[in-house]
Amino acid sequence: MRKHVIMTLLDTEQSYVESLRTLMQGYMKPLKQPENSLLCDPSLVDEIFDQIPELLEHHEQFLEQIHDCVQNWHEKQKVGDLLVQSFSKDVLVNIYSAYIDNFLNAKDAVRIAKEARPAFMKFLEQSMRENKEKQALSDLMIKPVQRIPRYELLVKDLLKHTPEDHPDHPFLIDAQRNIKQVAERINKGMKSAEEVERNARIVQEIESHIEGMEDLQAPLRRFLRQEMVVEVKAVGGKKDRSFFLFTDLLVCTTLKRKSGSLRRSSMSLYTAASVIDTASKYKLLWKLPLEDVDIVKGASQATNRESIQKSISRLDEDLNTLGQVSKLSETLSFPHQGLDDVIKDLMAAIHRELSEKQSLSFSMAFPPNKVELSTTKADGTESFIFEFPNPDARLGFEQAFEDAKKKLASSKNCLDPEFLKAIPIMKTRSGMQFSCASPSHGSPESSHEVWVCNSDGYVGQVCLLSIRKEPTVEACIAVCSARIPCIASVELVPFDSDDTDDESSPSPSGTLQSQASHSTISSSFGNEEIPSCKEATVETTSSEEEQEPGFMPIAGTYGQNRHGESPTDGRALRRSSRGSFTRGSLEDLLSLDPEAHQSSMWLGTEDGCIHVYQSSDNIRNRKNSMKMQHAAAVMCILYLDNQVFVSLANGELVVYQREAGRFWDPQNSKSLSLGSPGSPITKMVAVAGKLWCGCQNRVIVLNTTTLAQEHTLQVGQDGGRSVTCMVSAGTGVWVALQGSAQVRLYHATTYEQLAEADITPPVHKMLAGSDAIIRQHKAACLRITALLVCKDLLWIGTSAGVVLTLSVSAKAAPTLVGLSQGHTGHVRFLTAIELPDGFDVLFPLPRDTGRWDE
Repeated sequence: MRKHVIMTLLDTEQSYVESLRTLMQGYMKPLKQPENSLLCDPSLVDEIFDQIPELLEHHEQFLEQIHDCVQNWHEKQKVGDLLVQSFSKDVLVNIYSAYIDNFLNAKDAVRIAKEARPAFMKFLEQSMRENKEKQALSDLMIKPVQRIPRYELLVKDLLKHTPEDHPDHPFLIDAQRNIKQVAERINKGMKSAEEVERNARIVQEIESHIEGMEDLQAPLRRFLRQEMVVEVKAVGGKKDRSFFLFTDLLVCTTLKRKSGSLRRSSMSLYTAASVIDTASKYKLLWKLPLEDVDIVKGASQATNRESIQKSISRLDEDLNTLGQVSKLSETLSFPHQGLDDVIKDLMAAIHRELSEKQSLSFSMAFPPNKVELSTTKADGTESFIFEFPNPDARLGFEQAFEDAKKKLASSKNCLDPEFLKAIPIMKTRSGMQFSCASPSHGSPESSHEVWVCNSDGYVGQVCLLSIRKEPTVEACIAVCSARIPCIASVELVPFDSDDTDDESSPSPSGTLQSQASHSTISSSFGNEEIPSCKEATVETTSSEEEQEPGFMPIAGTYGQNRHGESPTDGRALRRSSRGSFTRGSLEDLLSLDPEAHQSSMWLGTEDGCIHVYQSSDNIRNRKNSMKMQHAAAVMCILYLDNQVFVSLANGELVVYQREAGRFWDPQNSKSLSLGSPGSPITKMVAVAGKLWCGCQNRVIVLNTTTLAQEHTLQVGQDGGRSVTCMVSAGTGVWVALQGSAQVRLYHATTYEQLAEADITPPVHKMLAGSDAIIRQHKAACLRITALLVCKDLLWIGTSAGVVLTLSVSAKAAPTLVGLSQGHTGHVRFLTAIELPDGFDVLFPLPRDTGRWDE
């Protein structure tokens, strides 16, 4: 009998391995072929077949061991040791646990792929016909879930036929314990999966019973209860209605009294007959997200009734006034038939409105079986009054409704991050507006600082915001006479200090000429243009506002220094704090200054200048370490792979380079013409080691090593809109165009558009409580102004001042959630910084009247 049980184990293991091979060879590998990439998104393929290769590898080895055991069978043969060896491995437990935990996600991924690509459905049908057992993908995916309980039964059967003194008995006991632990974990996961499956099928059947209902199924949506109610209308009397309450949705239907064909579900395992009245027929009236509906209670009801009474009083006054006007019109000798008609129409309209208000006032007496629902819409709020069969039914619905709303709010907390504080900043000049910001990555003293740039068009200012213990504006410093549209933190590259004396390494010459621009340089003193000799001037100097100890200005090729000496000997000057000068190579001078090896902040201005600061101490003293002048405005700056990429308004991309541990070498910069003066690079982002450059409505993908163009991606069809916002998130890139309210998601390697989200509905929802004129103004020019990815969330700043979030890890269609805190003006930038240890979340706010709300 023992051998018979072992043969059963061998046969079932052989069948199981064949099923895993079919998953691998018949489904996964074909879908991973490049020519089949259009059938299913690669990320979904990985999710569907997660852990399948690992399971196949393990069970092929186990099958071989069982086969050898049968081939060499004898009376004292042991099989328990093989089972212990197999099921006591942490790696196998982890594989099965991961598979069970991902099982629902895998099934959801299959559903998404089916809905997205009809060709995927055809592939599944063809693959099912071609495999030996004609098994569908869903049937094969359930095999690993069902296999472990089968092992448990086989071991139990083996123990029945194994004496206690048999050498295999203790091993079988251990194997039984190990397999039971794995089985318990699987059973727990399966109960969750079956519950989700049951809920999904019930929702599907409910959808089939409601005429006009579409897209009712959604991940994690569950049906809660049905209520038969009567809607009390101000005009039209009472209407029979039915509520369908879900975990995130409230559906209201009217009874469909005429017979007609209804869609029927093909699912028969679970039915909706036990949870809804399937004898009636329903027609969709409205469906609303649960978060948009509220039950009006207590003071709110009283306020509504009071408001209605005031409206009735005003309408009565209007009728009296029109009566007086009518009498006065009778005294006119001039023909006035037109006036009489207008008065008559007005009085009829007021009578109709008065009748509605009086009916509504009467209906709001609110006996115990009535409830008022209020919903927020783009054009204001709307109320509904419903009557339940009895007070207990009303009370039960209210309790279920409130519980569902609380659970929904709790589940969405991840999409609605906690608001800490608004930080006031003094206005040093009228008209100052924020433009950009970046956290500092310098020394420990400056690692918890944010540099916030702002300007009024004439002065560019940087505010240093410290967040060591609480947000504190430590300084606001004017650094230039132009707007600062971009800022970037450039990190320190570790180096061996012995390498800094390597004579073979390049060093900047004394002229510090950078071949960074091939156009002209506009004089800051007038409109006259001066030829740049294909070069941009680079200075290591103090700023114009205040000279501090540091490097002296060095003239460009179109002028000599004040001593009449041409600085072509590869030497530079350094001024000490005492005013004395030292001449030497720039490399030698920089080697004397430890700041040369610090992280730095690069500020780009609209007058074509880049200011480089080595630390916050420098900017507090108004001393920049390097200043580079270009022929056009600086659009954006990005640090990537020990290079700084700078895009200019004339269409050029300038690349600055350095060796580890050395100062930036402007002389060895490179320039690429990727755009034009009318179509510059407006946004850059690092994606999987590549540089994505937004130029008009195109994205150019660059290899950062060769600077070669690897791909060009078109975003939308409107060539007049340029890329203004672009961020990377995992294997995707989110892109928004100028003046657009849509954000698109593209795959980082296939460049396929994966999703699109419109910010208009959630923004309208957030503005519903505002004045009509404000809503209309903000809606007319609504657009995306900023993007940021942080903590698995995409943050979207809008021209309406509303900030939205979207989960970048969600498998289903993107769901935008509006944050309760916003701004009166545009959201001009979004930036993220890690809070330091000891940060006081409950810090007090200073009392200050000069604050910005940007």
